[in-house]
Amino acid sequence: MEKLAIDGGTPVKTTPFGTGKRFGDQELANLREALETDSLFYWGGKMTERMLDRFCEYTGAKYALSCSSGSAAVHAAAMAAGVTMGDEVITASNTDAGTVLGVLYQNAVPVFADVHPYSYLMDPADVEKRITPRTKAIIVVHLTGNPCDMDAYCALAEKHNLMLIEDCAQAYGCKFKGRIVSSFGHLGCFSLNHYKHINCGDGGVIVTNDRKLYELAHDFADKCYDRLAAGQNRQLRRVWTLAPNYRITELQSAVALAQLDKVEQITARRHELGDRFNEGIAGLPGVHPHKITPNAYATYWFSGVTIEPEAAGVSPQQFADALAAEGVGSSYLGYFSLLDHELFTQRNAYRGTHFPFEGGPHGVSYHYDLADYPNTAMMQTRFIHLPISEFFTNQDVDDMIAAVGKVSAWYAAHPVKAAST
Repeated sequence: MEKLAIDGGTPVKTTPFGTGKRFGDQELANLREALETDSLFYWGGKMTERMLDRFCEYTGAKYALSCSSGSAAVHAAAMAAGVTMGDEVITASNTDAGTVLGVLYQNAVPVFADVHPYSYLMDPADVEKRITPRTKAIIVVHLTGNPCDMDAYCALAEKHNLMLIEDCAQAYGCKFKGRIVSSFGHLGCFSLNHYKHINCGDGGVIVTNDRKLYELAHDFADKCYDRLAAGQNRQLRRVWTLAPNYRITELQSAVALAQLDKVEQITARRHELGDRFNEGIAGLPGVHPHKITPNAYATYWFSGVTIEPEAAGVSPQQFADALAAEGVGSSYLGYFSLLDHELFTQRNAYRGTHFPFEGGPHGVSYHYDLADYPNTAMMQTRFIHLPISEFFTNQDVDDMIAAVGKVSAWYAAHPVKAAST
């Protein structure tokens, strides 16, 4: 059996991973066209209009509106959904802050649900346990480019009369039973941040089939300026509620429009590579591949493995260190959870007060403890994040498979005392 690279053996991967350029001639052409109009404001130009038309075409939605970020999109969606002071909004315990910041800005309270251990997706059974008379909405997070079971969430929303928002920031191209994500809930939210499948630096889009929700979200993201109704005997600046300025620019939209021409190619390649990796490591002792939702098409914003120390014969950290030595150097342990950050451990949304976690209209005091979410806690200590990119070659992924297999085989034959996890 070949010695591990971490112990002086030869690494599996000795060549760099494939790379490529994310922007090209079409982005430049669109930017020039936008600049030549001499107006970069989203409402008067054509790039944002064309980008949103393209988004509707891509998702099948009737309406799309632009925002300055994915976080802004979720905030505007929450407002349109009626989320307000004292409401509870249930979402995943392992999501990014962008999913819940808008909930807190509405003076509502995030309620977290635990996740499945190997898909890393929110568990609908745990969601239902946390529904109360104060629950207003569920924000479903299609984490890692893996679609949630939308049959379950649509049924929950209908049963309990809840608004359903889909956070699709990491989920371009994902499908559940042949339908693209964002098409199941009342509103779907996308991010155009630099790190997503496609991007324009930063930006966001909301899609919906409900005209009223579209109008509410559109006005809210633009300081409640009623541009949609301007010229229909209604005042443009009729600011009727507190609202932010979440406007996008024509330059961002110009880049996003060009990126949309590439999204299907990008997501198809990531789907191919992610499935190739999962299939290649199936059956290794104590190594759990990324579990994809049944009847789903995943597009792998990232991937990874979960290590069961006793069965693998090694701690997750030791496994990750050994993988890095084999040339899979961007692997690292754990995944982001809000539950161990001061915003929730110290209930510090507004400095000097615990509102809205205390002092809300219902007299409820909210507390958060990662220990109450065992699968999320497990993911923090046993999940190894692995790289994936549309620019990777098949050989890159085959090298990753070989590296995981080599490390697994070594520790299966030479188990070490695993660190406590």
